[in-house]
Amino acid sequence: MANMTTQELNGVAETLLITLYIRGMESRRPDALIRDAKAEQLVNDMADGFDRFRKLKIDESDKTTIILRNREFDRLAREFISRHPDAVVVHIGCGLDSRFERVDNGSVEWFDLDVPEVIDLRKKLLGNEKGRYHLLPFSAFDGQWLETVAAHGSRPLLFLAEGVFMYFPERQVRSLVLKLLELFPGSELAFDGFSPLVVWANNRNIARTKLSARYHWACNKGKELESWGDIHLLGEWRIFDHFEPRLAKLRRLRFIPLVAKAIGIYRYRLGI
Repeated sequence: MANMTTQELNGVAETLLITLYIRGMESRRPDALIRDAKAEQLVNDMADGFDRFRKLKIDESDKTTIILRNREFDRLAREFISRHPDAVVVHIGCGLDSRFERVDNGSVEWFDLDVPEVIDLRKKLLGNEKGRYHLLPFSAFDGQWLETVAAHGSRPLLFLAEGVFMYFPERQVRSLVLKLLELFPGSELAFDGFSPLVVWANNRNIARTKLSARYHWACNKGKELESWGDIHLLGEWRIFDHFEPRLAKLRRLRFIPLVAKAIGIYRYRLGI
């Protein structure tokens, strides 16, 4: 496997290395909440190390939260595919995640979408597209990729955006969501959002590092998007919805709304 370099990544793109590192280290644990052999291998092969990411001082509960979010997106994808075996799934901001391999049912058509420099890394480290697996080297806000996906518009569509929307202003996110609503009525969308408290705390922490990515959009409640148009909230996920032993010491925080609802995953139907 080729050595991995990070010099060409900046801004939001470099955040994929943080989640890659956490996912790879999690997968090594005997009690791992998610198994990702490719993430383990990529972490082992990293050429220039993760020193600047260690400066973020992410504690164990935050790492567990990131993994639980990752696992929940896997579950949402599997659930949609179980309802629609011939589905088309678009993973917006895929980074170096190998979700397709974790949830593939043998018939789903899958698109991994990310900026060109990230897709170049995917090709180098995880292989090229083949069969039902496709790569889209575009920003989520570049309309060119929509034409490719629209060719499969008659099939059930799921859009996943994990760890993406919070890095952009609300106007950009709203513009994209409304475009998906216009082009793919009846499709579903799932994304994660953070409260204003999390946005503030993250930006304060990240200012002490050399990372350039900042959070810009805070989403407190899933219902907020329903005011944008014909968008219907189907469900919300919160970190304390189910007991997780590794977060047992924090369970008391579920009674504090400001904390309990700080992070959410929201699932919608767009249009009819």
